Amino acid sequence: MVIDGDRGGMDADHGGRTGNEKKLAWPGVTNRPDQGPEAGPAGEPEAGPAGEPEAGPAGEPEAGPAGEPEAGPAGEPEAGADLPPSTDPESEGGASRSVLGPSAHRPGGGLAALSLPYQVAAALALSVIGLLACAHIAMIFLHVAPSNTLTKQHGEVVDDWVFPEFEQNWKLFAPNPLQQNISVHVRAEVADNGADGSSITRWINLSRDDGESIRGNLLPSHVDQNELRRAWDFYTGSHDSENRPNGLRGELSELYIRRIVMLRLAEHGYGGTVERFQVRSAVRSVGAPPWSAEKISTRPEYKELPWWTVAPSDLPRTAAADQAAQAGQAER
Repeated sequence: MVIDGDRGGMDADHGGRTGNEKKLAWPGVTNRPDQGPEAGPAGEPEAGPAGEPEAGPAGEPEAGPAGEPEAGPAGEPEAGADLPPSTDPESEGGASRSVLGPSAHRPGGGLAALSLPYQVAAALALSVIGLLACAHIAMIFLHVAPSNTLTKQHGEVVDDWVFPEFEQNWKLFAPNPLQQNISVHVRAEVADNGADGSSITRWINLSRDDGESIRGNLLPSHVDQNELRRAWDFYTGSHDSENRPNGLRGELSELYIRRIVMLRLAEHGYGGTVERFQVRSAVRSVGAPPWSAEKISTRPEYKELPWWTVAPSDLPRTAAADQAAQAGQAER
């Protein structure tokens, strides 16, 4: 027989509670499985007279010595102990899952979530949209691109697609890229030293000389690449169709081209004094590609300038002396 006072004292020693208070098997844990029926009249097992565990009403033994975890009402460990995963008998194959809840199953998204007929229909729709987008981009590119073989053959189709909804008021290249090969030639009248007569040299292709200096050279000079070409562009852009200069720029461009020509003639060294020289341009159109039916004449067209008499300012040494004199006057 157990005395109430002794029970209260023993309970007070073990858990610090009186006999009227119930001991929580899972203190501080709110989310836990449902507990079975409480053990004993006070919800906990009783200890026997000799300190041995006494079976409660449910036949469960009393908790062991201090320091060991106490079993809960349904044989579950105390709070703070590691919870092993439980096996759900209803899961497929008896797979283990955590007591906190089953893992959520997420089905695949996108086209994979559709049935086979819908997948085929969606793939066809995407293919048609992609082809239409590529065709539209190609039509707009041909519309804004310079005149070429495709636009000449299929220009009406491009215009029907673009106008009026997709009209573009700008061009891809402005101005159009150069489709001609332009070379500068020169010939000179050379007076024979010690003789009364003079002779005229053959036409010298100065642009070809620059091309030979550039071709095969890993580090070509900017003089060979740009000097003569830019000088001729400067000259033709500042003169009218009658070879008359357009103001001061035209006069400067003429002086520039005359000095360049005299420098090139001095490199050839004809053994006499150059009295006059003449410059011309040869314009040759770039031929059509082999797959095009377009007929383009590749015969050169020449434009000859009048003969120019050599002036002291055209000579390289005189020009250098004039520049030095002008620099000295500017410093003073």
